[in-house]
Amino acid sequence: MNPIAQELNSALEGTVVSQLLSEFGKRFYFPKGIVSQAGEAKQKAHKFNATVGMATIKGSPMYLESVRKQVPGLTPAQMFPYAPTPGVPELRKKWREEMDVKNPSLKGKLTSLPLVTSGLTHGISTVADMFLDPGDPIIIPDMFWGNYTLIFEGRNRASIVKFDFFNEEGRINLSALDRAITAVKGDKFAVILNFPNNPTGYSPSVKESEEIVSLLKTWADKGKKILAITDDAYFGLFYEDETLKESLFGTFADLHENILAVKVDGATKENFAWGFRLGFLTYASKGLNSGQLDALTKKTMGAIRASISNSSKMAQTLVLNSLPADTYWKEKEEGFEILKARYLKVKEVIASFGSDSPLKPLPFNSGYFMTFQYKGNSEKLRTHLLDAYGVGTISIQEKYLRIAFSSVELEDIEELYTIINKAAKEVL
Repeated sequence: MNPIAQELNSALEGTVVSQLLSEFGKRFYFPKGIVSQAGEAKQKAHKFNATVGMATIKGSPMYLESVRKQVPGLTPAQMFPYAPTPGVPELRKKWREEMDVKNPSLKGKLTSLPLVTSGLTHGISTVADMFLDPGDPIIIPDMFWGNYTLIFEGRNRASIVKFDFFNEEGRINLSALDRAITAVKGDKFAVILNFPNNPTGYSPSVKESEEIVSLLKTWADKGKKILAITDDAYFGLFYEDETLKESLFGTFADLHENILAVKVDGATKENFAWGFRLGFLTYASKGLNSGQLDALTKKTMGAIRASISNSSKMAQTLVLNSLPADTYWKEKEEGFEILKARYLKVKEVIASFGSDSPLKPLPFNSGYFMTFQYKGNSEKLRTHLLDAYGVGTISIQEKYLRIAFSSVELEDIEELYTIINKAAKEVL
């Protein structure tokens, strides 16, 4: 094993991290190679700097004017150079400051500085690489984003353990989650919680979130080592008063020495910047000090370096420059209100469905989506909607139909759902 990896492992010895790391995670480190040496040269090479594999003219990056002129608000230095592997330092600091604003329960708690990833998918995949060996259990609800299967099973060969997301009262099924944990063999497991949930569009109430926290703490008290991942892709889009308006990461961050909390979020949905592919990865645990968080960060930097090297400099600059804008929060609120209005209209239209409708809406209160449970075959319904009406939806497990109301204009929602209900009766 590389001596740097051994040094980082020693720094983490005796912590929950050392007990959760995968073989990959134990092996990984950030090398003192080209990137590290180039960093030293940037600080000290006052005469010539011949380290970075980048073409320059008079100290500035070379570029094509046909590209540069398309973004006149940025300088070439803000667009074309490589970004540091962990991300632009100012953006990482600013994003961490915003986390406190958006999650008051997190304020004052020790976390790592967020690492920039190439979108949420890359963030989750990096976490899986760092902590999941083949066969390791990861607990997820039975209603989950399909890419989890590719990442956890296909890429990392982990064992997905599902639990029924909803109970008969239409709330999160804590008993099913508890049974899933009980069934896990061994002394460690991972759990990923995605709120607002894709595909259902459901987020827990304050009471439900307290119950989730209490359940994981109970298992940590029993000695289980827990990797608690919060997938906060749709964070902030909470439409009902009773819904928890924070990430569970804020509570997990210092909940128990046996719990390593990982927050994966990003500008993708929060800042309406889907194509920028900018995610953030943040660690915290009651049992970790700043030196240990730094060691874990350096290991993760190695994983990022080995996969994408670094994320887009221009995308990071654009997001960073937007954060202090006077209109930033106002613009975000305007986007939120548009989506909330669509959500409320969907609720209104669905409430008008008669008792003969073969579509039963699953609980939803947030995010981009809502999902119907269909009495027939949802794949047949999906294709019928496409062929007969030109309407696109997503079929899941051949019994659920997901609708992204986020991409439908408010004035079109009633017609859309009327067509879906009509088609559902025709196919049944």
